[in-house]
Amino acid sequence: MAIFFNPVALEIFTDEYWMNEALKQARMAAEEGEIPVGAVIVVNNRAIARAYNQSEKLTDVTAHAEILAITAASNALGAKYLTECKMYVTLEPCIMCAGACFWAQLGELHFAASDPKRGYSNTDPGIVHPKTKVFQGPFQEESTKLIQTFFKNLRN
Repeated sequence: MAIFFNPVALEIFTDEYWMNEALKQARMAAEEGEIPVGAVIVVNNRAIARAYNQSEKLTDVTAHAEILAITAASNALGAKYLTECKMYVTLEPCIMCAGACFWAQLGELHFAASDPKRGYSNTDPGIVHPKTKVFQGPFQEESTKLIQTFFKNLRN
């Protein structure tokens, strides 16, 4: 049986594609009354984990999208280190999630919206593993708007 490689098929799996998948997760969180943050972990252009915040549903303050996605990815790979993986998350990780990313030794971390109040870069920018490449964007505006709308509706 021959396996054919189609480079055109890989072109659809861009950073924008995967961040859009994370946004879908964030919207699911919002629909359930959770803070709308979504995460997708990818290896070799294949999603191995998808998650969204579930702190309310699970009554667990650690049930952030990033933590749930790391657990799912580790289970999928049967490994605790995710050095070949890329995480796409709609909001800059908090210090807890950045610490989890450190211990998982992610290959890449992509986040859309900055979190000026709780984001790791405001407290300890060095907490991400030194070998992890960090990128901001795409969909920064969409992610920011989703979070702002959620909290605006919560206050009303």
